[in-house]
Amino acid sequence: MRKCEWLSAALGSAALAALLCAATTQSARADVSAADKKFVIAAAQGGIAEVKLGEIAVKNGASDSVKKFGQRMVDDHSKANDELKQVASEKGITLPTDTDAKSKATMARLEKLHGAAFDAAYIKDMKMDHQHDIMEFSKEASSGHDAAIKGFASKTLPVIKEHYSMITGMSKTGGSMNAHRTNKMKM
Repeated sequence: MRKCEWLSAALGSAALAALLCAATTQSARADVSAADKKFVIAAAQGGIAEVKLGEIAVKNGASDSVKKFGQRMVDDHSKANDELKQVASEKGITLPTDTDAKSKATMARLEKLHGAAFDAAYIKDMKMDHQHDIMEFSKEASSGHDAAIKGFASKTLPVIKEHYSMITGMSKTGGSMNAHRTNKMKM
């Protein structure tokens, strides 16, 4: 009889612990602010777009610099996207699996370009996009409410700034990264 009482008490404690853990997890998921959730979704869509645009750059670019930069976008943003998926999963945020309409339009436009025309348009778009991303990631890193989401923004921001520096250098040299190395920066 004592074995049954002990087993019943142990199972009851385990069930209570499981309920408390589930409640804590649900509470953490519910505590993500609307602004943090909006940032995560926008970052996911932007990351998907950067990878797809990078793939187009590798295929349609004229200069080696644009092609290398495109591959860098694929590599760095694929890694960031994986990290964001982990954070979103922990927070119970469902991420989009595709880009927004504006990014789709940009991809459609760039897909039709090749050579020097592609390089010029891609560099211009990447420069504007990374300027915007720096503002958004800086805002989240400094003003976000959720520690994990802020951490993702803080960790990713230096990489985005490096991308901006590279693309700015390319825009000044007509697509060449003479002053910028393409060594992969650790995220």
